[in-house]
Amino acid sequence: MKRAIEIELRHTNENDLETFFLFQLDKEANYLAAFTPKDPSDKDVYIKKWTQLLTDEKINIRTILFEKEIVGSITKFEMEGDAEITYWIDKKFWNKGIASNALKKFLEIEKTRPIYGRIAFDNVGSKKVLEHCGFTKVGTERGFANARDKEIEEFIYKLT
Repeated sequence: MKRAIEIELRHTNENDLETFFLFQLDKEANYLAAFTPKDPSDKDVYIKKWTQLLTDEKINIRTILFEKEIVGSITKFEMEGDAEITYWIDKKFWNKGIASNALKKFLEIEKTRPIYGRIAFDNVGSKKVLEHCGFTKVGTERGFANARDKEIEEFIYKLT
C-alpha cells in the first residue's frame, strides 16, 4: 500500500508571497489554472492583492510545506456568498499526492460546508484531487480564461 505524502500546512505570511508569485509564473500551470490574472508577471499587483487577502478574516490561506520546503498554497475564500477552495502547487511537485493530501488536511481545519471547487474542463489533475477528497461535480459554467485568452468551460465541484 502506498504511503501518504507527509505535508504540513501553516498560516501564510507575507514572506511566502514571493515564492507563490514565482510558482504562478509557469506557463503550463497558468494554462491549466486558466482563470488567472490578466498579467501574471505583474509582481506589484500580485503582492499587493495577496497582502490584502492575508488580512481578510473571511479568507483562510495556508502555505503547503513538503520536507520543510514551500511547495504551494491552499485557500478558502468567498465568491457571491459561497465558500470556494483554490490551491496552487509548484509544478516540480505535481503528481506526488501533495495537492490531495494538502486538501484533505485543509478540510480538517476549514469546516465551512458546502464548499466549492472550480476547475478548467481539461485540468485532469485537479479533477482527480477534488474527487479524491470527496467533491462531486455539480455543474458547469463558461468563463473567460485569461491564461488562454478565450472563453472555456469550467467544472464546478461541491463538498457538503
